[in-house]
Amino acid sequence: MALNSEREMVSRPAITSARRVVLKVGTRVISPEQGTLALSRLSVVVEAAARLHADGRQVLIVSSGAVGLGSDALNFEKVPNELRHRQACAAVGQTRLMGLFEESFSRLGLTCGQVLLTQGDFDDRERYLNLRSTLMALLSRGAIPVINENDAVSTDELAFVEGESRPIFGDNDRLAALVATKLDADLLVLLTDVEGVYDKDPRSHTDARVLSLVKTPGDEGEYGPGEGSDRGRGGMSSKVEAAHMMARAGGHAVIASGIVPGAVEAVLAGGPVGTWFPARGELTARRRWIAFAALARGTLSLDQGAVAALRNSGASLLAAGVRRVDGEFQVGDVVELRGPDQALIGRGIIHCDANQARQWCGGNPPSGVRNHDALVHRDHIALEDRQ
Repeated sequence: MALNSEREMVSRPAITSARRVVLKVGTRVISPEQGTLALSRLSVVVEAAARLHADGRQVLIVSSGAVGLGSDALNFEKVPNELRHRQACAAVGQTRLMGLFEESFSRLGLTCGQVLLTQGDFDDRERYLNLRSTLMALLSRGAIPVINENDAVSTDELAFVEGESRPIFGDNDRLAALVATKLDADLLVLLTDVEGVYDKDPRSHTDARVLSLVKTPGDEGEYGPGEGSDRGRGGMSSKVEAAHMMARAGGHAVIASGIVPGAVEAVLAGGPVGTWFPARGELTARRRWIAFAALARGTLSLDQGAVAALRNSGASLLAAGVRRVDGEFQVGDVVELRGPDQALIGRGIIHCDANQARQWCGGNPPSGVRNHDALVHRDHIALEDRQ
C-alpha cells in the first residue's frame, strides 16, 4: 500500500473548525499493562480537555479503565473473565475512575458529570433520544460529560464468548462513536498508546510507518498493532471500525497517542498527528440509529437482483428479492440485509413480523399486502459502504 503524499499529511483544515469534540481514552492510556494507574497520563487528557473548553469548544470524554482499576483494588492478579467478578470490578472501578476525573477537573475550575450507559440506551429509540437531551443539557451548563459503559449491571458488554462478536458495543471505541454520531459531534479523537494506524504491523516490520490519512474502508491495511489485552477489549481494529462509523455519519475521526503531551491540541490545530479519517457521508439521524445503534433482531438474505436494486437504484426491498428469513422480530424492528455471499449490505426497519415475512417471501403475502409493497422501505434503509 502506498503511503500518503506530503500534501495529504499536512492538510487537515476541516478539523480546525471542530466545535464539538469527543475524546475517547483507552485503557492502556491511563492504566499501563502492569495495572498501575498513570495519574500523569490522566492529567494530560484532562488538561487537554480543559484547554479545548477554554477555547470555546464543547468536550465529552468516553473513558475506559474502570474494570482494570477495580480488579487492582479487589486484589485480582489479572482482570477476571467471569462475568460476576468483572461486574464487581466495574462497581469499584467506576467510582475510583470518576473520582479521579472529578478531582482533576476541579483543580482546573471545571465541572464534570458521570454518564453510565448500557445497550438499552441505544437500542430503545426513546431512551436513545433522551440521551441526547441529557448530554446537551450538561454541555449547555459548561460541564464536561465523562461517559462509560455501566459495566456493573451490563451483561452483553462484559461477557466473553469465544468466537462471538458483539453487534453493538463491547468496547468503548464503538460507544464513543455512537455518542459522537448521536450528538452530531464534529470530531472524534480516539486516544491510544500508539501513534496511530500503521501501514504494516510494527511488531514484525521495522520500517512500519503511521498512516496520516485513511479515506475509505480497506485503506488502513493491517490495523496493527493492538489485539487488545486482558485490561482492555478494544485493540486497533475496534478503533478503526469506530473511526469509519464516525466518518460515514458525517464527522471526522483521528486515532492518535494519548500519552504524548500536546497531541490532542496538535490534532485540533490540523497538524499531521495520528491517523485522520475524514468525513465522507452524512446520514440522517434516523439512518444513523438504524445503521449503528439499534440491535438487529433478524437477517434477510437477498438475491443479487435485490442487492443491485438497493445499491444502484435506491429501491425499497421487495419480498421477491429475499431468499431466506432468519431470527424472530416484530414490526418496526431493525434487521440485517445480507447478499448471496452473506456480506452485509445494510440494515433496515422491517414492515412485518418474522412469521409474516416468511410467508410473504414464500409467495403467500399477509392479507392486504400487494406484490409491489415494500418489505423494507427505502426511507428506512441504511446501506453499508462498498469496499
